[in-house]
Formats: sequence, C-alpha cells, structure tokens
Amino acid sequence: MRNTSDRLMPGSRLRAMTTTMRAAICAAVLLQALPATAAYPERPIRMIVPQAVGSSTDNVARIVAIEMAREIGQQIVVDNRPGGALQLGLELTKQAPADGYTIAYAPIGALAIAPHLMAKPPVDALRDLAPVGQTVTGHHVVMAGPKTPFMNLQNVIDYAKKNPGKLFNASSSNGSPGHIGFELLKSMAGINVVHVPYKGGAAALVDLMSGQVQLMMEGLNSATPHVQAGRVRGLAVTGPKRSPIFPDIPTVVEAGVPGYVVTVWHGVVAPAKTPPARIKVLNAVLNRALVSPEGSRRILALGSEPNPVSAEEFWKLVRSDRERWGEVIKRAGAKID
Repeated sequence: MRNTSDRLMPGSRLRAMTTTMRAAICAAVLLQALPATAAYPERPIRMIVPQAVGSSTDNVARIVAIEMAREIGQQIVVDNRPGGALQLGLELTKQAPADGYTIAYAPIGALAIAPHLMAKPPVDALRDLAPVGQTVTGHHVVMAGPKTPFMNLQNVIDYAKKNPGKLFNASSSNGSPGHIGFELLKSMAGINVVHVPYKGGAAALVDLMSGQVQLMMEGLNSATPHVQAGRVRGLAVTGPKRSPIFPDIPTVVEAGVPGYVVTVWHGVVAPAKTPPARIKVLNAVLNRALVSPEGSRRILALGSEPNPVSAEEFWKLVRSDRERWGEVIKRAGAKID
C-alpha cells in the first residue's frame, strides 16, 4: 500500500510543505532569539552616577552596584559623571544604546528637581529614560561647621536675619536635593544665605570642616560619619521624624520652622526603549540586591532605607515628586546659579 502522503494532491502537498516550512522557520527564529534573552547580561553593565565619588548618591550607588553584580553574575562598573546640575550623567544615559548595558543611578535631584531650575534642561526623564526601580528613601541633615558658634538651627536663623548674605551654605552640586532643600529652608525661615555649589559632597564637606563655608544640607549617607566623629555639627534632620541614627538631633520642624519636611530617594533608570524584558531582569536583580542581608545592612548603616518596588511604581513617584518640587521651586524662586 502506498503511503497516505503519496495520495495527496499536488496543491495539498504544497500547502502541507509550506505549513511545515513555516513552522520550522518560526522555530528557528525562536531558537535564535532565546539565547540572547536567556544569556543577558553577557558582559559588564555600566552604571552612570551623576555625582562625584564620595557624595551621598555615590555612596549608596556603590553598595547597590556590588550587590547587583552578585545577583546578576556580571560586574557593574560605576562611572561617575558629575556636572550640569546632575544632568550630564542623565544625558549620557539618554544617548547610550538602549540594550540594557547602560543604566544610571539617579537621585531625586536629577529626576525631579534640577529640570525645574534650568531654562532648557537637556533631558526629559519621562520621555528620554525608562524606569528600572527605586533603591532607597531617606532624608538630609542640616550641618554647621565646627568653627561656627551655631549650636542649633535657631541660632543660624537668628544670625542670618541680623546679617543677611554673610553666611555661606555648600551643596554637592547645583540642583541637588541639598541645594534646593536649603533654598526651601531659606524661603520658609525668611533668611538670606549665599549658596556655594561644589562638584560633589566630599569636597563641600571638606570646606565645611575647614571653615570655608559655614552651613550645609547633605544626605545622611555621606554626612553620618562626620557628624558622629564631631567633625561637623548636626543641627536638624529634614524628615517628618527624627533619625534612629541621631535620636538627639531634632527635625527642622522641631527646630523652629513649622511645616518643613523634605524626604529624598534614589532610583535606577535606563535609556528609553530599553527592551522591557531586560528592564524586568534589571528590576528583579535590583530588588534582590536591596533586600540581600549585606546590601540592606550597609544601606541602613548609612541612614537610608531600602525600598524595592516595581518599575511602574517608581515612575509614579518620579511623576508626583516632579510636580511637587516644580511648585516648591516656583514659589521659592530658586534658579541654577
């Protein structure tokens, strides 16, 4: 007996062959695509940090990079690119290939504050970047240099009101949370203090300790060891409650400025159009890094709290804080100087 397939009409046989060929082609395409997805990442990932080495942002970024590297099995190379009111690093990220091999560690200042201070910001985060996830939440501390006579925030306010323009406050950069947070404090307290921007928190802290500037608002991440050692004097924390690291330091509200609360956060972003599958991998790796025993321990020791969330939840936070800080900056009249 002849094989059943031999009895197929020529047209039927052609259709059967075509269907088989289509299935084979689809299978081949899938097999070619799977290794690239399954193997990602196949090489080190570059993490751009828009602030200098030793800054509050950099300190946490390096912890996150180490823990992400453990989780993902590839090196995360930290690339510090300070400048441009935190926008230089984001602009480099925007211009990088959207392949999952370039990400940026972005503080609130870069994504939600600095753009409102600039006439023509080079990056529109919501258009030019893609969210990976949030890393931490925290707050800042207002500090005075050890050579100043200021023992509390009210001392500063009283002196500044009697001597407008004679005090100088440092910040890690134009557009940083410490910059705009102090601008808000000046506005709410009714004082005139001159802003001095630096290229990184480490350099600013050195000048605070030596007496070149008298005041600074900086994240607990980088300020904590200096306050604990007595190299600078902690006057007030900016959050809604006292920090467990410094239970004896009052909040700004307790120190005499009603209604003043400033919280900060960091997150990770990638170039827009980075494949969703790779964003998903990065988000999962990031969140595991944040809750790892070593990662969470080191982050908490710096005064921040790990906050693993989805990429979508992180972008909701960015949108809401961009709107909030835009209104604050408009009221304060703050600009890049």
